Amino acid sequence: MTVFSSAAKVCLLIFVFALVLLFGCSKQQATSNYTNWDTYLGDKENTHFTTLNQIHPNNVASLEVAWEYEAEDFGQMQMNPIVVDTLLYGVTAALRVVALNASTGKEVWQFGEKLEAWHSTSRGVTYWSKGEDKRILFTRGSQLWAINALTGKPIASFGNKGAIDLRSGLPESAKDKFVISNTPGIIHEDKIIMPLRVSEDIGAAPGNLMAFNVETGAVAWVFHTIPLPDDMAYETWKDEASLQKGYVGGANNWAGMALDVENQILYVPTGSAAPDFYGGLRKGKNLYANSLLALNVNSGELLWNFQFTHHDIWDRDPPAPPNLMTLTKDGKSIPAVVQVTKQGYVFAFNRLTGEPIFEIEERKVPQSSLEGEEAWPTQPFPVKPGPFARQSSDISVKNISPFAENKDELIKKLVQANNAVYTPPSLDPLLLLPGYDGGAEWGGAGVDPENGILYVNSNEMPFLLQMGKDSLTPEESETVTGQSLYTKYCSVCHQSNREGAAQSGYPSLIGLKTKLSELEVKQIIQKGKGMMIGFPQLSDEEIDGLIAFLYDEPDKMEVTSNNRDEYPKLPYRHLGYTKFLDSNGLPAIDPPWGTLHAIDMNTGEYVWSITLGDTPGLKNQTGEPTGCESYGGPIITENGLLFIAGTKDGFFRAFDRHKGTLLWEYKLPAAAFATPAVYQIDGKQFIAMACGGEKLGTPKGNKIIAFALPDQL
Repeated sequence: MTVFSSAAKVCLLIFVFALVLLFGCSKQQATSNYTNWDTYLGDKENTHFTTLNQIHPNNVASLEVAWEYEAEDFGQMQMNPIVVDTLLYGVTAALRVVALNASTGKEVWQFGEKLEAWHSTSRGVTYWSKGEDKRILFTRGSQLWAINALTGKPIASFGNKGAIDLRSGLPESAKDKFVISNTPGIIHEDKIIMPLRVSEDIGAAPGNLMAFNVETGAVAWVFHTIPLPDDMAYETWKDEASLQKGYVGGANNWAGMALDVENQILYVPTGSAAPDFYGGLRKGKNLYANSLLALNVNSGELLWNFQFTHHDIWDRDPPAPPNLMTLTKDGKSIPAVVQVTKQGYVFAFNRLTGEPIFEIEERKVPQSSLEGEEAWPTQPFPVKPGPFARQSSDISVKNISPFAENKDELIKKLVQANNAVYTPPSLDPLLLLPGYDGGAEWGGAGVDPENGILYVNSNEMPFLLQMGKDSLTPEESETVTGQSLYTKYCSVCHQSNREGAAQSGYPSLIGLKTKLSELEVKQIIQKGKGMMIGFPQLSDEEIDGLIAFLYDEPDKMEVTSNNRDEYPKLPYRHLGYTKFLDSNGLPAIDPPWGTLHAIDMNTGEYVWSITLGDTPGLKNQTGEPTGCESYGGPIITENGLLFIAGTKDGFFRAFDRHKGTLLWEYKLPAAAFATPAVYQIDGKQFIAMACGGEKLGTPKGNKIIAFALPDQL
């Protein structure tokens, strides 16, 4: 249910009444004309929508490459470019910010490290201006930078010579913890509100939501997503000692936010609490984790909230920012906020009051068999729309892939795995579908903001989730060696034998000494790479010991852990992010493995659903494409088009958004795991995107590409 604090109830009634008097609530943001792309995902409402109409269904097949920009760095680029005046701004694979001539792709300036490469990912930058003061704000590591939008030079008056530490609004205990941001912040007047990414293990930093002054970098306000004792939500955490001693963290917004500028309400989806998968130290519902928060953007005051997953032990955090749109129900216009989830659910609320637009049922779910764990007895399920992805409970032995050569082995694994939805993690495997990434993923959904249609791409990649008992002996627990550090921090992804799980996206670390220098490995351990978190809390001695173990050299360290590890050891550990695949590395279930949907959010009914993407060399039994994983959202045009890249097969596609029929496709030089941008310069319309590849084992790329119609058309 939607939750309000007692004080918030009174404030909300007054607040909403004032908004209705001042602005009314029947229309989408009055200031939006959807012709610019100067904000991440197009606008602050996250519509992914444009009214530019030079490119339309009758000429889209004539699109051609207008320009290409080759970055210095090769590898994954998740960024959605933004365009301001005549400049396109983006971020390369090594976190270098570039400003390009949006008509030609020629580089105007570049900002970034020349000697040190950063290995994280960035989804873009944020633009702010006040008179002649024009700034680009972006993150690199734990730093938020402000640079001159025209010259690329740091703004000396912002923080310390152009940068602040994102941890400046966190408790002192978090000053050395892993905190970065992959997603651009959102601007309101002189404030930027920042998403955060933190560790997912015990002792993670808290995911405070923080607003910073754009001009100075000073903290403007803080909302504690892990509540303080004077917050009623504090009662949803049974283990007070875990909160006070810092064992629990997370509940961070990493996916981005939406802003109703007219009504001055910020909508924030929050992630799961840490540690993930075992919640024995954080019993209870765990507000404000896994929630949609509606905050007064000026003060950070909570207006209303709804929790999507109670006591999350499956990593079911909302994967994308919410969408703002106007819906019509029972003849009445409703200002709505809509959130897609990893589970394949769509939740819709009146964005002023928090009232659900469609019924949401609390249903009983299975309980945990792990000692010390207390899974929440119910979980919320929206009655409408139905899920846009298959659920684990839909899968039986009849759904084993027709392409699999090891069907008997897969059937045995499937029969052994519990497929009930919301089955708590245990010592036995469970089928997780949609998988850890979703369902919906960080590219998010696009909408027709006035007509109420939502468009979302979805993955159908199954995973096997399983826990194991802590295998360290008391003697091993009392010492810290390179091998024990590897077991604690690395083995969950790269496996205990260091062979990794390449098909699940985790490379082998065998022979690492021949692939990366000590300096490169140290930088990755400290700062992270891609979606791997960094471990800045490790000392130089510990990093040296870990590298020695990875290099198959004699262990350089052995120290007692008593003075070092301030956190209790968990009795269970997650055994890794294991995809349920056949012997050829393909999904073990039958297609489709990727889909695209149009949902009428006025009625909760589907307009159409199609398969998205294909697997080279395969055709399923009907001759249709198989679909494939996709990361990167759609863009929607008023005149009837839907553009989307993001697929593992490396194509950029255009569909009729009213029917779901394919109108055009183009093979990119590298897969574009990113959302495109649409803009117009001097009367010419462009569509630009980053093609970095690398994710899902695809070849690396380094290009930003823009498409346009030929001049003669």
